[in-house]
Amino acid sequence: MIKQYEIFIMPQRRGFHLITSLILKKIGEFPDEGLLHLFLQHTSAAITINENVNDDVRNDFEKIINQLIPEHPGLYSHTLEGPDDMPGHIKSSLIGQSLTIPITNGSLNMGPWQGIYLCEFRNRGGRRKIIATIYS
Repeated sequence: MIKQYEIFIMPQRRGFHLITSLILKKIGEFPDEGLLHLFLQHTSAAITINENVNDDVRNDFEKIINQLIPEHPGLYSHTLEGPDDMPGHIKSSLIGQSLTIPITNGSLNMGPWQGIYLCEFRNRGGRRKIIATIYS
């Protein structure tokens, strides 16, 4: 059986934001076993799984990704939507727009320190949409 949900995330400031609880709340009940696939429908944001306890991890991600892919005038040709747009596209492609998480005994089978992040790369990215598909 397949179930699908649309999950909307209100505009977030630039950075790495834990959204695990939002995903769990929007979906509600999970089957005993299966897979949850999450797909973010945007080209200047991403989703990933990482440390869910210490805020320093998310802050460090933000610092490092901005050092790796800087906003630098003259570096990019695609500049119509501002200096954070093209770097946002590159960051999005590097981190990715989808995740697949196993479901075991009615719960997401992630490690105890893992959480789902929305990675917002725009200064004003707007509302984001995730398509969540459960395969059971």
